[in-house]
Amino acid sequence: MITTEERLAACGLIAEAHRNGARIEPACKEVGISVRTYRRWRGQPEGDKRPRTDRTPPSHALSAEERSEILSICHQPEYASLPPMQIVPMLADAGRYIASESSFYRVLQKENELHHRGRAAAPRKVGPPRTHAATGPNQVWTWDVTYLKGPVLGSFFYLYMILDLYSRKIVGWEVWEKESGDYAATLVDRAVLTEQCRMDLRVLHADNGAIQKSSTLQVKLEALGMMSSFNRPRVSNDNAYSESLFRTCKYRPDFPDRGFASIEAARSWVLSFVHWYNTVHRHSALKFVTPAQRHAGLDIVILAERSRLYEPAKKKHPSRWSRGVRNWNPVAEVHLHKRKDEERMMVKPVTPRRCAPTTVADRVATLHQSSRNDRLIVV
Repeated sequence: MITTEERLAACGLIAEAHRNGARIEPACKEVGISVRTYRRWRGQPEGDKRPRTDRTPPSHALSAEERSEILSICHQPEYASLPPMQIVPMLADAGRYIASESSFYRVLQKENELHHRGRAAAPRKVGPPRTHAATGPNQVWTWDVTYLKGPVLGSFFYLYMILDLYSRKIVGWEVWEKESGDYAATLVDRAVLTEQCRMDLRVLHADNGAIQKSSTLQVKLEALGMMSSFNRPRVSNDNAYSESLFRTCKYRPDFPDRGFASIEAARSWVLSFVHWYNTVHRHSALKFVTPAQRHAGLDIVILAERSRLYEPAKKKHPSRWSRGVRNWNPVAEVHLHKRKDEERMMVKPVTPRRCAPTTVADRVATLHQSSRNDRLIVV
């Protein structure tokens, strides 16, 4: 709340500026108040009376006896563990009415007797997700398991897929009849042998499923020198890259939406999908190069050739280009989760020419200094 001294100082400076030829509205704007506020402050030289006003309680407020009766009822053993929304109907069934549920809550809140009770853990604030950055292939992998419909309604095959975060290449996959930590450990071991990256791979990210946290898989990761990373509890989009891959897989035109006839048929289809995704599909997040090209480091040459192609095209018809040529620079770093503070750090801060005062006291000081220097001649 603005003090009386600050109000008097602001009104005095505005009046002084007005006597020196300034108009009231610009002078008030310089202080940071409206003309209506200035006139109200000038008409109340004693200051704000709200904190010192004696307020009479409303006529329908609960009396001290009624408040005491509410507390005594809530302290009784049969009501001690019940909320007011249960107590008030029970009293009504007994032929008693004292106050509403809201009044019960207010009385208990004022007496500091309204707290969470029970065996459930108190609500906790979920921290930001763990972020991992990949500047090259085989540094961060993400993986997950999805369902594939079987030949009978209610039967499924399970597709395991490991995706490289940097290149989006599928580095390992398999289809099995069930979910198992042993299968997951076998798949990771095969992917590491295929990529020859035992000394390079740092992180394997997954969700909080049972097989993702199985002891068999954790022992295998420890033997390979890899670190486990998991989703936050009850957060479904912390493994967005794998989820996006599964959507691309199941929305292919040739995906058998009515199910696979056998596990061999499922494996055959996934094999063709992985070949298409890695070597044919031009990924939009990779500047439209294939994951295999990105994984092998060929994207730098391909994107440089595109840049050299676009420059002559712009010079030939400059009127067709309202801006610069398309940005074909390769993506240097990929984050599993982009934190907000990192995004803000990427934005170049704009330094204002003059820092505007934020409080009325600061504005009064600014106005006083300006009036003392040049008499605040506002035009």
